[in-house]
Parts: sequence; structure tokens; C-alpha cells
Amino acid sequence: PRHKCGNQKSCPKDHFAFKIISGAANVVGPSICFDDTVFMSSVKNNIGRGLNIALVNGTSGQLLKTGAFDMYSG
Repeated sequence: PRHKCGNQKSCPKDHFAFKIISGAANVVGPSICFDDTVFMSSVKNNIGRGLNIALVNGTSGQLLKTGAFDMYSG
């Protein structure tokens, strides 16, 4: 069976599924999947160098904001 965000197991009904994948240098970009919706990825062109963060409402699962914080340049 297929599980949300490509996880190996399903989450309980009152939980959200998520998967965060770290990038690999400049070769593979990071991605954030939440409840089977990709919020950030190189395909969506909304990731940046450094820490990539998605702010999500913990009750509804609604995406509130995304951002990237470049820790190298400050």
C-alpha cells in the first residue's frame, strides 16, 4: 500500500504524515512533504541555501509560510 509522503508506515488518524529530506551540496536540493503535499522542493523553486523551513498550522495542517535562512552569508 502507498503511504503519505512516501513513508514506510501510515500515521494514526489523528496525526499528520511528514517527510523532510536534506539536500546534498549543490547536487540534490532539500524537500519538505507534509500530509502528502510537497511544500518545498527544487521543482517548486522555493528552496534556498541554508535552513529551509515550512511553518504549518498544527491543528489544520495549513501551510502558513515558507522561508530559507542562509547561514553562510548571515
